[in-house]
Amino acid sequence: MRPARHLIAAAALLVLATSAYCAEVAKTTVKVGFLSTLSGPGAGLGIDIRDGFNLAMKTLNGKLGGLPAEVIIADDQQKPEVAQQVTEKFLKKDKVDFMTGIVFSNLMLAVGPAVFANQTYYISANAGPSQYAGAECSTFYFNVASQNDGLHEAVGKYVQDKGFKNVVLVAPNYPGGTDAMSGFKRFYKGKIGEEIYTKLGQLDYAAELAQIRSLKPDAVFFFLPGGMGINFVKQFVAAGLSADTQLFAPGFAADEDIIKAVGAPMLGMFNSSNWAHDLDNAENKRFVADFQKDYGRLPSLYASLGYDAAMLMNAAVRDVKGKLDDKTAVRRALEAKRFKSVRGEFTFNTNHNPIQNYYLRVIGKDAQGRITNKTMGTIFTNHPDAYVAQCKMQ
Repeated sequence: MRPARHLIAAAALLVLATSAYCAEVAKTTVKVGFLSTLSGPGAGLGIDIRDGFNLAMKTLNGKLGGLPAEVIIADDQQKPEVAQQVTEKFLKKDKVDFMTGIVFSNLMLAVGPAVFANQTYYISANAGPSQYAGAECSTFYFNVASQNDGLHEAVGKYVQDKGFKNVVLVAPNYPGGTDAMSGFKRFYKGKIGEEIYTKLGQLDYAAELAQIRSLKPDAVFFFLPGGMGINFVKQFVAAGLSADTQLFAPGFAADEDIIKAVGAPMLGMFNSSNWAHDLDNAENKRFVADFQKDYGRLPSLYASLGYDAAMLMNAAVRDVKGKLDDKTAVRRALEAKRFKSVRGEFTFNTNHNPIQNYYLRVIGKDAQGRITNKTMGTIFTNHPDAYVAQCKMQ
């Protein structure tokens, strides 16, 4: 019986040693689940994030941290139930190492619990709901973009500093829209003529424009990304409201995708952004040049964020030498952010949201005669989000 006990003990030690060894073995392939809105009125946003991400992957020769990468792309159709179904597949069948790509915050809130419970790192290239910056923050959530309120806070400060006295606010009725309103009002202290919440995906604004006309504001702040913003600006100008009312927007609603679709009516509009295609740093110059070469258009803020999301993953995989099962090491590598962003320097706050600069941009014509954004100055320097104190992450 004594030899049998020795054999059992030896076998148990072998199992333990093998398990420990496996935990230290680097992955041979990195899997990324890219879930975004690639159809419908918001498709342009998801497509830009995807194109920016794919450009980064091309720059990295299809690898993350030196390992071959498999990027699995899916369309959430801007529907929470579809996003949840695809996420389940990514986590259970595909066993992805990272997820990214979601545009709309209601979808991010729908899939977040499953992603975090699975201990899969989500790198947000856009959606930044206040919940995940504050009380519902997670070890497994990193926002490489901005917390939702940030760009709107910057516009609010600029409108306040310029002395506008009566402003109407317009945003879709979903978490990103409510965060937009909160952000603007955090720094604008003048009169709010009305807060108008529209249906998410709405394309006809006749009723809202009639309401704005009756209120006679001196400025309108709107957050309507994608097809919503395209139609709103066209209809606003066609209704003659631009003659007496100044439009302001976050970069999400006044970026290259909107400009391309709307054209001249965008001239003179001010907006805020944490990135611009004319920022003077080597990484950004290369990114903008490569994007124009590959896609034949100027990149948008969304594209820049998709690019940065891939570069953050690359740096983390490189720094942990492919040992992605060591979740603590991956977290530390992500927090360290050892890559050069196209927006310049930024750091992660304790809630894994960025501390970064926000810029003022105006839409005009460049030296080539193109209607595009031009950076005018800095509104905030090293600006943190408003919810970090609510985050009790361990």
